[in-house]
Amino acid sequence: MKKIALLCLLVSPVLLPSVRADAPAAPADAPTGGLRFSIAVTKFENHANYNGRFQLADTWGAMLTDSLQQSGHFIVIGEADMRDAAMKEQDFAKSGRVAGGDKAPATGFMTPAQLLIKGEITNFQTTSGQHGGLAVHGFNIGMGGDTAEINVVIYVVDSTTGQVVASKKVIGTAKSSAMSVGFVDRDFGGDIGGFKKTNVGTAVEQAIDQGVAFIITQIPNLHWSGNVILVKGPQVYINRGSREGVAVGEVFKVGSSEVLRDPATGETLDVAFTEKGQIKVVSVKEKIAICAVVTGDGLENGMSVAPVTP
Repeated sequence: MKKIALLCLLVSPVLLPSVRADAPAAPADAPTGGLRFSIAVTKFENHANYNGRFQLADTWGAMLTDSLQQSGHFIVIGEADMRDAAMKEQDFAKSGRVAGGDKAPATGFMTPAQLLIKGEITNFQTTSGQHGGLAVHGFNIGMGGDTAEINVVIYVVDSTTGQVVASKKVIGTAKSSAMSVGFVDRDFGGDIGGFKKTNVGTAVEQAIDQGVAFIITQIPNLHWSGNVILVKGPQVYINRGSREGVAVGEVFKVGSSEVLRDPATGETLDVAFTEKGQIKVVSVKEKIAICAVVTGDGLENGMSVAPVTP
């Protein structure tokens, strides 16, 4: 009974001080909204010479995907294994071995990622100053202190061109002391919540916060566009809606766009836009928006739509 009471005392959240981060993390309450791009996290390479049981790269990818989703700034596509599972289910539905109907997944409707996030984990280390204490289900609980650091290079890749449009090195560091929850090398599996309680989890979250904040700052530098799908009297329907961040009252220019490419390499140099008119959003659904013509005439199906720059 005394051992049980001691364990409860050690893990009591009242007595456990929070892990202290050495560097300020990016704000977690960044405003949502704005025009959105579809984005997917690809496999991060582990070049940190870490070979423990803890799945460093997989955990990083899962937490980064979740943070991008929670930011509200992107249409987040599932990681490669999620998309592969969805495609296998679609193929299974077409095999004739399952019941048909509206519940069967259809092919040809998966959302492509406009941006890919990949990178390299270049450094990962954790040092322990533990003196005694208890090890419980993959956590060290006891006196002493742990330090953790992770260094990651993040690349933002245009999926159309394959070009790296932005990159940044992020560093997460954290220290825990006194009665603390420390990190023990083990396979956390799906226990992301448990991992976040450790100093290593805090360091990873700090680095991810920096990375997500950086990716968000790149949005204004990227070319966002849509298309007119229907012109019906004074109304113009476009193939972008609330999912892409379109809101009532926004004004877009409509016209023709031409991608300017380097004749020697095929590289995209710029997008030239010839404006034919402007439209204002009056109604928004998930994947489309209904607009009223503000200026111009002769607007047609298939024309390009782009934000009006100040």
